[in-house]
Formats: sequence, C-alpha cells, structure tokens
Amino acid sequence: MTDEPDDIAELSYEKALAELEGIVTRLERGDVPLEESVTIYERGEALKKRCEALLNQADERVQKISADRDGNAVGATPLDAD
Repeated sequence: MTDEPDDIAELSYEKALAELEGIVTRLERGDVPLEESVTIYERGEALKKRCEALLNQADERVQKISADRDGNAVGATPLDAD
C-alpha cells in the first residue's frame, strides 16, 4: 500500500473494516469536535482504501482459480500466501 500509515498497511480486512465501522459510528453521532472529526475522517479514508485493496487482491486470486475436468481447483494459491 502506498499512501497508508504503516499500522493500517498491516491490518487484516476484518480489523480494518471494524475500525472503519467504529469511525463511521462516531462521526454519525455528531458529538466529535471538528478537528478530531477531520482527523478520524482521514484515517477512515485510509482504512477504506486498505479494505478496497484487500478485496481487489482477493478478487484477482479468485479470478485465477480454474477447475480441471474433475472439478478440482487448479492454479489456486493458499489464502495466507503473499
């Protein structure tokens, strides 16, 4: 990830999404001071980009999977392989 803070670049999809949902909840309540709202909004944008990148990576991997005659996956890589 190019323009994400290092801590966000290391987050899993699930953790990034959970933090993003927390930020949305706080902003929707409307009780966050303006300066803090801007700061957490910026972090939310970075979290959104992280989630989108991870989803795109997963989609690309799924697109590479094909099946042989017997229905076995061919060309698939393990989910934890980078």
